Amino acid sequence: MSFFKKIISSQLVDVIEWTDSSANTMVHRYESNGKEIMMGAQLTVRESQVAVFVNEGRIADVFQPGRYELSTQNMPVMTALKSWKYGFKSPFQAEVYFVNTKQFLDLKWGTSNPVMMRDAEFGMVRLRAFGIYSFRVQDPVVFLKEVFGTTELMTVEGVEGQIKRTIVSALSDIIAQSKIPALDLAANYEELGQFALNALAPRFLSLGLKLESFVVENISLPQEVEQAMDRRTSMGVVGDLNKYTQYQAAEAIRDAAQNEGGAAGMGAGLGAGMAMGQMMQGAFQGAQQTAPAQPQTQTVPCVSCAAPVAAGSKFCPECGASQAGSACKDCGKPLAPGAKFCPECGAKQ
Repeated sequence: MSFFKKIISSQLVDVIEWTDSSANTMVHRYESNGKEIMMGAQLTVRESQVAVFVNEGRIADVFQPGRYELSTQNMPVMTALKSWKYGFKSPFQAEVYFVNTKQFLDLKWGTSNPVMMRDAEFGMVRLRAFGIYSFRVQDPVVFLKEVFGTTELMTVEGVEGQIKRTIVSALSDIIAQSKIPALDLAANYEELGQFALNALAPRFLSLGLKLESFVVENISLPQEVEQAMDRRTSMGVVGDLNKYTQYQAAEAIRDAAQNEGGAAGMGAGLGAGMAMGQMMQGAFQGAQQTAPAQPQTQTVPCVSCAAPVAAGSKFCPECGASQAGSACKDCGKPLAPGAKFCPECGAKQ
Protein backbone atom coordinates (compact mmCIF):
# COMPACT_ATOMS: atom_id res chain seq x y z
CA MET A 1 0.00 0.00 0.00
CA SER A 2 2.88 2.36 0.86
CA PHE A 3 4.38 1.57 -2.56
CA PHE A 4 1.28 2.87 -4.35
CA LYS A 5 1.26 5.95 -2.11
CA LYS A 6 4.82 6.75 -3.16
CA ILE A 7 3.88 6.43 -6.82
CA ILE A 8 0.87 8.70 -6.38
CA SER A 9 2.91 11.22 -4.33
CA SER A 10 5.58 11.40 -7.01
CA GLN A 11 2.93 12.55 -9.45
CA LEU A 12 1.68 15.34 -7.18
CA VAL A 13 3.14 18.73 -6.29
CA ASP A 14 3.70 19.09 -2.56
CA VAL A 15 6.08 22.10 -2.43
CA ILE A 16 5.53 25.32 -4.39
CA GLU A 17 8.16 28.09 -4.33
CA TRP A 18 10.30 30.24 -6.63
CA THR A 19 13.69 31.87 -6.24
CA ASP A 20 14.64 34.59 -8.73
CA SER A 21 18.18 34.32 -10.07
CA SER A 22 17.79 37.30 -12.39
CA ALA A 23 17.43 41.02 -11.74
CA ASN A 24 14.69 41.80 -14.24
CA THR A 25 12.04 39.05 -14.01
CA MET A 26 8.61 40.48 -13.25
CA VAL A 27 6.35 37.39 -13.51
CA HIS A 28 7.24 33.69 -13.42
CA ARG A 29 4.80 30.83 -13.98
CA TYR A 30 5.47 27.88 -11.73
CA GLU A 31 6.19 24.74 -13.74
CA SER A 32 4.13 21.81 -12.46
CA ASN A 33 4.96 19.64 -15.49
CA GLY A 34 1.33 18.50 -15.72
CA LYS A 35 1.21 17.36 -12.10
CA GLU A 36 -1.72 18.09 -9.86
CA ILE A 37 -1.27 20.08 -6.67
CA MET A 38 -1.72 18.12 -3.49
CA MET A 39 -4.17 19.49 -0.98
CA GLY A 40 -2.00 20.37 2.01
CA ALA A 41 1.02 21.26 -0.18
CA GLN A 42 3.48 23.79 1.22
CA LEU A 43 3.47 27.20 -0.50
CA THR A 44 6.37 29.57 0.24
CA VAL A 45 6.08 33.19 -0.86
CA ARG A 46 9.20 35.23 -0.19
CA GLU A 47 9.50 38.95 0.51
CA SER A 48 8.99 41.07 -2.62
CA GLN A 49 6.83 38.28 -4.10
CA VAL A 50 3.12 37.62 -4.50
CA ALA A 51 1.70 34.22 -5.56
CA VAL A 52 -1.44 34.18 -7.69
CA PHE A 53 -3.50 31.02 -8.34
CA VAL A 54 -5.38 30.84 -11.65
CA ASN A 55 -8.14 28.30 -12.24
CA GLU A 56 -9.11 27.61 -15.84
CA GLY A 57 -8.07 31.10 -16.93
CA ARG A 58 -9.74 32.91 -14.02
CA ILE A 59 -7.68 34.56 -11.30
CA ALA A 60 -8.48 32.98 -7.97
CA ASP A 61 -6.56 33.40 -4.71
CA VAL A 62 -3.65 35.80 -4.08
CA PHE A 63 -1.04 34.99 -1.42
CA GLN A 64 1.17 37.64 0.19
CA PRO A 65 4.69 36.83 1.57
CA GLY A 66 4.61 33.94 4.05
CA ARG A 67 4.40 30.13 4.34
CA TYR A 68 1.07 28.40 3.71
CA GLU A 69 -0.36 24.90 3.88
CA LEU A 70 -2.94 24.86 1.11
CA SER A 71 -6.46 24.06 2.22
CA THR A 72 -10.01 25.09 1.55
CA GLN A 73 -9.67 27.66 4.36
CA ASN A 74 -6.93 29.74 2.75
CA MET A 75 -8.20 29.21 -0.83
CA PRO A 76 -11.76 30.54 -0.65
CA VAL A 77 -11.94 31.61 -4.31
CA MET A 78 -10.63 28.27 -5.59
CA THR A 79 -13.04 26.49 -3.26
CA ALA A 80 -15.95 28.48 -4.67
CA LEU A 81 -14.87 28.05 -8.30
CA LYS A 82 -14.45 24.28 -7.94
CA SER A 83 -17.37 23.83 -5.56
CA TRP A 84 -15.24 22.10 -2.99
CA LYS A 85 -16.81 21.03 0.23
CA TYR A 86 -15.23 21.93 3.54
CA GLY A 87 -12.28 19.66 4.28
CA PHE A 88 -11.78 18.67 0.62
CA LYS A 89 -8.53 16.63 0.38
CA SER A 90 -8.22 15.58 -3.24
CA PRO A 91 -5.47 16.93 -5.56
CA PHE A 92 -6.40 19.71 -7.96
CA GLN A 93 -5.21 21.45 -11.11
CA ALA A 94 -4.24 25.15 -11.03
CA GLU A 95 -1.68 27.52 -12.49
CA VAL A 96 0.53 29.40 -10.04
CA TYR A 97 2.20 32.71 -10.97
CA PHE A 98 4.84 34.42 -8.87
CA VAL A 99 4.84 38.21 -9.31
CA ASN A 100 7.97 40.14 -8.37
CA THR A 101 7.02 43.28 -6.40
CA LYS A 102 10.51 44.71 -5.83
CA GLN A 103 11.61 48.03 -7.33
CA PHE A 104 13.21 47.93 -10.76
CA LEU A 105 15.86 50.65 -10.64
CA ASP A 106 17.99 52.80 -12.93
CA LEU A 107 15.83 52.46 -16.02
CA LYS A 108 16.52 55.07 -18.68
CA TRP A 109 14.09 57.24 -20.62
CA GLY A 110 14.74 59.80 -23.33
CA THR A 111 13.29 61.58 -26.36
CA SER A 112 14.41 60.06 -29.64
CA ASN A 113 12.91 63.09 -31.44
CA PRO A 114 12.43 66.67 -30.18
CA VAL A 115 9.20 67.38 -28.34
CA MET A 116 7.35 70.67 -28.65
CA MET A 117 6.48 73.05 -25.83
CA ARG A 118 4.81 76.46 -25.89
CA ASP A 119 6.84 79.10 -24.05
CA ALA A 120 5.54 82.55 -23.14
CA GLU A 121 8.78 84.26 -24.25
CA PHE A 122 9.92 82.18 -27.25
CA GLY A 123 6.66 80.70 -28.50
CA MET A 124 6.93 77.11 -29.79
CA VAL A 125 10.23 75.55 -28.67
CA ARG A 126 11.73 72.16 -29.56
CA LEU A 127 13.64 70.37 -26.83
CA ARG A 128 15.21 67.01 -26.02
CA ALA A 129 15.40 65.43 -22.57
CA PHE A 130 16.56 62.25 -20.84
CA GLY A 131 16.79 60.78 -17.36
CA ILE A 132 16.10 57.69 -15.23
CA TYR A 133 13.09 56.22 -13.43
CA SER A 134 12.12 53.27 -11.22
CA PHE A 135 8.86 51.36 -10.79
CA ARG A 136 7.31 48.27 -9.20
CA VAL A 137 4.22 46.08 -9.59
CA GLN A 138 1.59 47.67 -7.37
CA ASP A 139 -1.45 45.49 -8.17
CA PRO A 140 -0.52 41.96 -9.33
CA VAL A 141 -4.09 41.11 -10.38
CA VAL A 142 -4.44 44.18 -12.61
CA PHE A 143 -0.96 43.62 -14.04
CA LEU A 144 -1.73 39.99 -14.94
CA LYS A 145 -4.98 41.01 -16.61
CA GLU A 146 -3.77 44.10 -18.47
CA VAL A 147 -0.16 43.27 -19.36
CA PHE A 148 0.99 39.73 -18.67
CA GLY A 149 -1.67 37.63 -20.35
CA THR A 150 -0.88 33.90 -20.58
CA THR A 151 2.88 33.86 -21.23
CA GLU A 152 5.24 31.88 -19.05
CA LEU A 153 7.68 34.65 -18.23
CA MET A 154 7.81 38.45 -18.36
CA THR A 155 10.85 40.65 -17.83
CA VAL A 156 11.31 44.40 -17.54
CA GLU A 157 12.19 44.57 -21.22
CA GLY A 158 8.66 43.42 -22.00
CA VAL A 159 7.11 46.61 -20.59
CA GLU A 160 10.01 49.06 -20.91
CA GLY A 161 9.10 50.15 -24.43
CA GLN A 162 5.50 50.88 -23.43
CA ILE A 163 6.65 52.85 -20.39
CA LYS A 164 9.11 54.96 -22.39
CA ARG A 165 6.47 55.82 -24.98
CA THR A 166 4.05 56.77 -22.20
CA ILE A 167 6.63 59.11 -20.66
CA VAL A 168 7.62 60.79 -23.93
CA SER A 169 4.04 61.24 -25.13
CA ALA A 170 3.14 62.97 -21.86
CA LEU A 171 6.31 65.08 -21.62
CA SER A 172 5.02 68.07 -23.62
CA ASP A 173 1.88 68.32 -21.48
CA ILE A 174 3.92 67.88 -18.29
CA ILE A 175 6.28 70.75 -19.14
CA ALA A 176 3.37 72.98 -20.19
CA GLN A 177 1.39 72.25 -17.01
CA SER A 178 4.45 72.85 -14.82
CA LYS A 179 4.49 76.47 -16.13
CA ILE A 180 8.29 76.61 -15.89
CA PRO A 181 9.75 79.00 -18.55
CA ALA A 182 12.18 77.53 -21.05
CA LEU A 183 15.04 79.63 -19.70
CA ASP A 184 14.43 78.28 -16.18
CA LEU A 185 14.08 74.56 -16.96
CA ALA A 186 17.75 73.81 -16.28
CA ALA A 187 17.44 75.21 -12.75
CA ASN A 188 14.27 73.27 -11.94
CA TYR A 189 15.04 69.63 -12.83
CA GLU A 190 14.00 68.39 -9.39
CA GLU A 191 10.73 70.32 -9.41
CA LEU A 192 9.96 69.13 -12.94
CA GLY A 193 10.75 65.52 -12.00
CA GLN A 194 8.36 65.63 -9.03
CA PHE A 195 5.66 67.18 -11.19
CA ALA A 196 6.14 64.45 -13.83
CA LEU A 197 6.00 61.76 -11.12
CA ASN A 198 2.59 62.97 -9.97
CA ALA A 199 1.29 63.43 -13.52
CA LEU A 200 2.39 59.97 -14.74
CA ALA A 201 1.21 58.03 -11.67
CA PRO A 202 -2.39 57.44 -12.91
CA ARG A 203 -1.14 56.07 -16.24
CA PHE A 204 1.06 53.55 -14.43
CA LEU A 205 -1.70 52.52 -12.01
CA SER A 206 -3.96 51.62 -14.93
CA LEU A 207 -1.39 48.89 -15.76
CA GLY A 208 -1.04 47.73 -12.16
CA LEU A 209 2.31 49.52 -11.79
CA LYS A 210 3.59 52.25 -9.50
CA LEU A 211 6.13 54.84 -10.64
CA GLU A 212 8.47 55.15 -7.64
CA SER A 213 10.87 57.83 -8.90
CA PHE A 214 11.36 60.03 -11.94
CA VAL A 215 14.58 61.97 -12.47
CA VAL A 216 15.30 64.55 -15.19
CA GLU A 217 19.05 64.51 -15.89
CA ASN A 218 19.22 66.93 -18.81
CA ILE A 219 17.07 69.09 -21.09
CA SER A 220 18.67 70.35 -24.31
CA LEU A 221 17.25 73.64 -25.55
CA PRO A 222 17.41 74.94 -29.15
CA GLN A 223 20.42 77.02 -30.14
CA GLU A 224 18.43 80.27 -30.33
CA VAL A 225 17.22 79.82 -26.75
CA GLU A 226 20.74 79.12 -25.52
CA GLN A 227 21.94 82.28 -27.30
CA ALA A 228 19.21 84.27 -25.54
CA MET A 229 20.44 82.88 -22.22
CA ASP A 230 23.99 83.97 -23.09
CA ARG A 231 22.78 87.47 -23.96
CA ARG A 232 20.88 87.72 -20.69
CA THR A 233 24.00 86.70 -18.80
CA SER A 234 26.09 89.25 -20.69
CA MET A 235 23.61 92.03 -19.94
CA GLY A 236 23.84 91.13 -16.29
CA VAL A 237 27.59 91.76 -16.43
CA VAL A 238 27.29 94.96 -18.46
CA GLY A 239 24.70 96.31 -16.04
CA ASP A 240 27.51 97.91 -13.98
CA LEU A 241 29.76 99.61 -16.54
CA ASN A 242 32.55 100.34 -14.06
CA LYS A 243 32.74 96.69 -13.11
CA TYR A 244 32.60 95.74 -16.77
CA THR A 245 35.60 97.99 -17.49
CA GLN A 246 37.51 96.42 -14.62
CA TYR A 247 36.53 92.98 -15.83
CA GLN A 248 37.80 93.73 -19.35
CA ALA A 249 41.08 95.05 -17.97
CA ALA A 250 41.55 91.95 -15.79
CA GLU A 251 40.85 89.69 -18.75
CA ALA A 252 43.40 91.57 -20.86
CA ILE A 253 46.05 91.21 -18.15
CA ARG A 254 45.38 87.50 -17.85
CA ASP A 255 45.55 86.95 -21.62
CA ALA A 256 48.74 88.98 -21.88
CA ALA A 257 50.39 86.96 -19.14
CA GLN A 258 49.68 83.78 -21.10
CA ASN A 259 51.10 85.15 -24.38
CA GLU A 260 54.73 85.56 -25.39
CA GLY A 261 54.24 89.28 -26.01
CA GLY A 262 54.68 89.97 -22.30
CA ALA A 263 54.33 93.60 -21.26
CA ALA A 264 53.63 94.80 -24.79
CA GLY A 265 50.74 92.37 -25.16
CA MET A 266 49.51 93.29 -21.71
CA GLY A 267 49.56 96.98 -22.54
CA ALA A 268 47.71 96.49 -25.80
CA GLY A 269 45.14 94.18 -24.22
CA LEU A 270 44.67 96.49 -21.25
CA GLY A 271 44.20 99.48 -23.53
CA ALA A 272 41.72 97.59 -25.68
CA GLY A 273 39.75 96.44 -22.68
CA MET A 274 39.58 99.89 -21.12
CA ALA A 275 38.77 101.50 -24.46
CA MET A 276 35.90 99.10 -25.03
CA GLY A 277 34.52 99.78 -21.58
CA GLN A 278 34.82 103.54 -22.07
CA MET A 279 33.17 103.33 -25.49
CA MET A 280 30.25 101.41 -24.06
CA GLN A 281 29.97 103.78 -21.13
CA GLY A 282 30.02 106.76 -23.49
CA ALA A 283 27.35 105.17 -25.66
CA PHE A 284 25.05 104.60 -22.69
CA GLN A 285 25.62 108.08 -21.31
CA GLY A 286 25.17 109.69 -24.74
CA ALA A 287 21.79 108.00 -25.11
CA GLN A 288 20.64 109.52 -21.83
CA GLN A 289 21.86 113.07 -22.48
CA THR A 290 20.72 115.63 -25.04
CA ALA A 291 23.06 116.50 -27.88
CA PRO A 292 25.49 119.38 -26.95
CA ALA A 293 24.84 122.83 -28.47
CA GLN A 294 26.81 123.71 -31.57
CA PRO A 295 29.75 126.07 -30.81
CA GLN A 296 29.11 129.74 -31.81
CA THR A 297 31.09 131.23 -34.72
CA GLN A 298 33.72 133.78 -33.60
CA THR A 299 33.22 137.33 -35.08
CA VAL A 300 35.30 140.50 -35.46
CA PRO A 301 34.10 144.08 -36.27
CA CYS A 302 34.19 145.26 -39.90
CA VAL A 303 37.17 147.57 -40.59
CA SER A 304 34.80 150.01 -42.30
CA CYS A 305 31.30 149.90 -40.71
CA ALA A 306 32.10 147.96 -37.50
CA ALA A 307 29.33 145.39 -38.24
CA PRO A 308 30.08 141.86 -36.90
CA VAL A 309 31.95 139.79 -39.46
CA ALA A 310 32.88 136.08 -39.15
CA ALA A 311 36.55 135.65 -38.41
CA GLY A 312 38.49 134.90 -41.59
CA SER A 313 35.94 136.53 -43.92
CA LYS A 314 37.45 138.57 -46.78
CA PHE A 315 34.53 141.02 -47.19
CA CYS A 316 31.91 142.55 -44.90
CA PRO A 317 28.36 141.19 -45.50
CA GLU A 318 26.93 144.63 -44.61
CA CYS A 319 29.06 147.24 -46.50
CA GLY A 320 31.18 144.99 -48.75
CA ALA A 321 34.46 146.50 -47.54
CA SER A 322 37.54 144.30 -47.89
CA GLN A 323 38.68 142.85 -44.61
CA ALA A 324 42.26 142.17 -45.77
CA GLY A 325 44.80 143.74 -43.44
CA SER A 326 47.12 146.55 -44.58
CA ALA A 327 50.89 147.02 -44.01
CA CYS A 328 52.59 149.37 -41.53
CA LYS A 329 53.45 152.62 -43.28
CA ASP A 330 56.75 152.78 -41.35
CA CYS A 331 58.12 149.23 -41.04
CA GLY A 332 56.00 147.47 -43.68
CA LYS A 333 54.88 144.66 -41.34
CA PRO A 334 51.31 143.28 -41.97
CA LEU A 335 48.59 144.72 -39.76
CA ALA A 336 45.41 143.09 -38.50
CA PRO A 337 42.15 144.55 -39.90
CA GLY A 338 41.21 147.73 -37.96
CA ALA A 339 44.59 148.01 -36.17
CA LYS A 340 45.40 151.61 -35.14
CA PHE A 341 49.02 150.94 -34.14
CA CYS A 342 51.74 148.64 -35.56
CA PRO A 343 52.50 145.73 -33.19
CA GLU A 344 56.15 145.79 -34.33
CA CYS A 345 57.23 149.44 -34.35
CA GLY A 346 54.30 151.07 -32.57
CA ALA A 347 53.76 153.64 -35.29
CA LYS A 348 50.26 155.15 -35.47
CA GLN A 349 48.43 154.15 -38.60
